[in-house]
Amino acid sequence: MFPILETERLILREVVPQDAQNIYSYFSNDLVTKHYGMDTMTQLADAESLIQAFATNFSQQRAIRWAIERKDELGLIGTIGFNLWSKIHKRAEIGYELHPDFWRAGYTSEALNIVTEYGFNELGFTRIGAVVYPENTASNQLLLKNGFEKEGVLRNYMYQNEQAHDVNMFSKVKR
Repeated sequence: MFPILETERLILREVVPQDAQNIYSYFSNDLVTKHYGMDTMTQLADAESLIQAFATNFSQQRAIRWAIERKDELGLIGTIGFNLWSKIHKRAEIGYELHPDFWRAGYTSEALNIVTEYGFNELGFTRIGAVVYPENTASNQLLLKNGFEKEGVLRNYMYQNEQAHDVNMFSKVKR
């Protein structure tokens, strides 16, 4: 059963096929994918495939991805979740994205806090990592503000548009 999480303003729920249009609406925007490590979507089928990948990864306990939805208005505005989930090593990497219409309203921070808490308390993680392009100032600041520590730079760690990119490595550990 997929866990539903709730904050003051948000409901985090399973990403479902009906979310494809909303996901496509922002993943087809170069502003969103610029620092994401993924090519910009060019067709709705790309979003449908991504949703299927979320479901498959969850069923195989390799990852979990929540839809971020505001309580006052139905419709996905972004997603957040854990990738590279290792039960043996009690760790995962967190990733997130939000439609630009909802940037700088505190939604990602709100979702990040509840998901991190869920990872430590319910999934048994002792470490949650995050990789962020150095030029993605907003995401770097978000992680620091929410208790993540910068560990260093991973050189040529990700490819996007056939070009290697460095990333900042962050982590938060359970105390």
